[in-house]
Amino acid sequence: MTDRALAVVRAGALTTVQDRGRPGHAHLGVPRSGALDAPAAALVNRLVGNPPGAAVLETTLTGCALRPRCAVTVAVAGAPCPVTVDGRPVSWGAPVGVPAGALLDVGPAGSGVRSYVAFSGGVLVEQVLGSRSTDLLSGLGPPPLCDGAALALGRPGGRRARVDVAPQPAPPAELVLRVAPGPRADWFTPGAVRTFTSRAYRVSPASNRIGLRVEGPSLERARPGELPSEGMVLGAVQVPPDGRPVVFLADHPTTGGYPVIGVVRPADLPAAAQAVPGTPVRFVAVGAR
Repeated sequence: MTDRALAVVRAGALTTVQDRGRPGHAHLGVPRSGALDAPAAALVNRLVGNPPGAAVLETTLTGCALRPRCAVTVAVAGAPCPVTVDGRPVSWGAPVGVPAGALLDVGPAGSGVRSYVAFSGGVLVEQVLGSRSTDLLSGLGPPPLCDGAALALGRPGGRRARVDVAPQPAPPAELVLRVAPGPRADWFTPGAVRTFTSRAYRVSPASNRIGLRVEGPSLERARPGELPSEGMVLGAVQVPPDGRPVVFLADHPTTGGYPVIGVVRPADLPAAAQAVPGTPVRFVAVGAR
């Protein structure tokens, strides 16, 4: 019987299993989690013939190397990177056949931050609350990959997309985030609200799957003290005591006590997943929806 699994040869800086996440559990204190660049994850699944919600690997900056124990179709997209099979360059952003025992090497991102790797049949780790995603905040789901680990693969169920190369957006040279007014915008001075939507920021190296942190002008509060903890949503822009905004991403906490000055449109968040440290950031005010 074919061993449908793969061995992790090089785990990279941070490689996790991700799917569409586990929405609907915030009342239990469980974040949504899931792929930060959801369109890229859905694309690689489509390229190998998986359903959109199949589990994939999300790499961070340095890629990973894997050795499948069976012949498998693979696709890599998201952050552009070199991809090789047993040292031979193969296509990025397209379905590629990898023989059993061959070394698939997903190289470091040439631009952007996170690459996505799909395998025909999907990554078959155990589901927790309906998802196979790794949640770095709560610790739910499988741990991040480590060298020597093995991951089971499912059985292919569909035909891969009939394309040679799929077009994808480039990682952003400037990150533009549309923000609706937040529930606690009145906790900030009028000048701070203007600063938030008119001044330039830059992506901080301290950003992670929990939140996109930015460097730039601090936002002055109109009220002292702190709020009781209240619910937080994906895209909420929370302002901690240092006055610099934090955009909540997939692994964000479900509650928080710092005031939320705005909420980023969900459609703008995949680009945030690919914004490297130092990328200029602009917050653009839009109406609530």
